[in-house]
Amino acid sequence: MVSSQSNPAAQRKTKVPPEGGTPNKKTISVLPGDGIGPEITTAALVVLWQVAELFDHDFDIQELPIGGAAIREYDSPLPPSTMEKILASDAVLLGAVGSPEFDHLPPAERPEAGLLQLRQALQVYANIRPVQTFPALMGRSPVRLKAPIDLVVVRELTGGIYFGEPRYRKTSAIGERYGVNTLMYSEHEIARIAQVAFQMAHHRRGKVTSVDKANVLETSQVWREIVTEIGRTHYPEIQLEHQYVDNCAMQLVLRPEQFDVILTDNMFGDILSDEAAVLAGSLGLLPSASLGDGLGLYEPIHGSAPDLAGKNQANPVGTMLSLALCLRHSFGLNTEALSVEQAVAETLAQGFRTRDIAGFRQPVGLDEFTEQVCQSLKQQAAKHILFV
Repeated sequence: MVSSQSNPAAQRKTKVPPEGGTPNKKTISVLPGDGIGPEITTAALVVLWQVAELFDHDFDIQELPIGGAAIREYDSPLPPSTMEKILASDAVLLGAVGSPEFDHLPPAERPEAGLLQLRQALQVYANIRPVQTFPALMGRSPVRLKAPIDLVVVRELTGGIYFGEPRYRKTSAIGERYGVNTLMYSEHEIARIAQVAFQMAHHRRGKVTSVDKANVLETSQVWREIVTEIGRTHYPEIQLEHQYVDNCAMQLVLRPEQFDVILTDNMFGDILSDEAAVLAGSLGLLPSASLGDGLGLYEPIHGSAPDLAGKNQANPVGTMLSLALCLRHSFGLNTEALSVEQAVAETLAQGFRTRDIAGFRQPVGLDEFTEQVCQSLKQQAAKHILFV
């Protein structure tokens, strides 16, 4: 059961059943954000309600403002009231933040600052971005793929140049504008994200590709040293290779099948994971999980796409798969997560496509696509329940 008293959109879409759930009710903070964020998070909640009904679970949903929506209401991209309620929940599902409406504001006051503040407050230092090609969409990738792709980018998320100090912009005495950002990583920051990558590779195909710029940057030299030490000392069974970031960007296009787990820093990971998304066919297809020692934060990797907002054209797959990651990593519901993932794959296999992945097919709207996922979910759940 999904309780969504604070979410009118979810009430309309999910036909929430009466109260009276189990004592193990889990609270999910849903942050719709800006642009298409409210639409894709509503679609994910429809799927969550279906999971709750089929598998007899009890979830409580609290919808909270972030980004531009929060600036309009509270004059802050991450209001203290939002943060307070998040910290009292069990997981966070985010839509997207960002709007041209606020481009005139200083960077620290824009919608995107709310997301950076949230990541730092939750100390979710490990950003997990799986990249898998759906068999039904192999032809949609602009890269000619020789085989299906199954890789994951492990990106350090709370350090590096995005958070380094000092950072500022100034105008010199002669009127020339300049900016300063600081790239810094400490040993413990590198060690803990490396541990995540090696452990993930241990449960996958046993290979880690660590990406840096050690031929130029001292920070990368330290990164490479520490990753090498951890691999040699604690994970000798894992194959470790190092690539410079420019070479890795090229190899992702030339031979993406060579990668299993890509380990890299905040900025390089931001760029490379978006490039890797092209392999799948669309940014709208890919989820992410941001994990640390507490709450998990789950969100699609794409932006707010304000030009698509309110048109029923957004692709909800990345958000639905982020929900699946939430079920798996925050709640240990592996069967339920797998059912959602298989339902999305089956919907695509049946030929249902949103506009961004339609190609020459007739696209369907977000609402119709979501309905089809729920239908497929019923079938997938029946298979899993049958064999429990």
